Amino acid sequence: MKYTEDHEWVLADGDIVTVGITEHAATQLGDVVFIELPEVETMVAKGDEIVVIESVKAASDIVAPLDGEIVEVNDALADTPGMVNEDPLGTAWFFKIKVEDPGALDEYMTEDEYKDHIGE
Repeated sequence: MKYTEDHEWVLADGDIVTVGITEHAATQLGDVVFIELPEVETMVAKGDEIVVIESVKAASDIVAPLDGEIVEVNDALADTPGMVNEDPLGTAWFFKIKVEDPGALDEYMTEDEYKDHIGE
């Protein structure tokens, strides 16, 4: 698992990368009440805002960490957005993307680097 400066986690399985937010991000957001996910088969570029998250504290966007095509979304989040607060690193993943360059993940932080980034 790798981590972005925007508090997303990415987990590669070949050229399919699963994306979610970190426990730190979920805690900062507070109780998540709404999530808008991208459409499957959407082509995205790194940095595109593709998920909207609303919580009792704030609204936030998730950006595409890599170029590629959305191949799956976690539809369960639409019905139970609170899953993000309960299991952000597991069942509450947001989407899976088929990436054009899996090597691009190398630019992201390891768990230890991420912990340093957030001051843990």
